Amino acid sequence: MLLLYLAGAGRDPAAFDDPDRFDVSRTGGAEHLAFSAGVHYCLGAPLARTEAVTAVRRLAERFPRLERAGRLRRRRGTVIRGPVELVVGQPARALAA
Repeated sequence: MLLLYLAGAGRDPAAFDDPDRFDVSRTGGAEHLAFSAGVHYCLGAPLARTEAVTAVRRLAERFPRLERAGRLRRRRGTVIRGPVELVVGQPARALAA
């Protein structure tokens, strides 16, 4: 049996200076297979990447002080990991400014 943990992808300390820090502008490392490869490469990959970059950029521009609000509840499964939901907000001091 083989279990693959996608949360471990891109966290190789031999490839990245600070592998546990989230950095959307990080470059380097090996190519990943999120959109497959070769003749099976996803035709929608360029659109998906453009949409993701645009969405994250616009969110950061519109809400520059966005941070997690409340307790983080994690999924308990082994296949899909991460939060059940991610509640975010701006600190009250940022809203008053």
